[in-house]
Amino acid sequence: MRVVSGKLKGRRFDPPEGFKARPTTDYAKESLFNVLNNFLDFEAVDVLDLFSGTGSITYEFASRGAHSVTSVELNFKHQRFIEQTIRNFGIEDICKSYRSDAFRYLKDCRRQYDVIFADAPFELQEVGTLPNLIFQNELLRDADSLLIVEHSEADRFKDDPHLWQVRSYGKVNFSLFKNIKQE
Repeated sequence: MRVVSGKLKGRRFDPPEGFKARPTTDYAKESLFNVLNNFLDFEAVDVLDLFSGTGSITYEFASRGAHSVTSVELNFKHQRFIEQTIRNFGIEDICKSYRSDAFRYLKDCRRQYDVIFADAPFELQEVGTLPNLIFQNELLRDADSLLIVEHSEADRFKDDPHLWQVRSYGKVNFSLFKNIKQE
């Protein structure tokens, strides 16, 4: 696995054997970030990466100069790998990693973010509740802030009032949400 762009471009990170995370493919990640380049000033954003897995999205935002990136991962081995990779890449001043259940983190969170990225396991039934939980708790900073949910084709958010765009890259789908009520 590698960082696609930015100051860490080309840096590799290889999870140990037996790692159970389903990382975002380089193709899907590169395509998504090409879209985000049109909407974000990466250096000004505070990012929350939920269900971080390998930390791939965390490193990508940090590589592109994000102001801060908070990584949340429940699996102890995965979270420890993320912490180690953050140290190896020398991005401890930008990135913080926490071992926590993403839903509990969202319920207890008292901070707002410019981008929240959620790549829950595809089989997780509760993925559909994420937008509502994030918007109810007002975790996005303003109307330009984004929630990005990576999901399978089986999950659909077409009736969500905050759904802004859907991008599909092979079997990977990204639903982008904004606080449309504020616009």
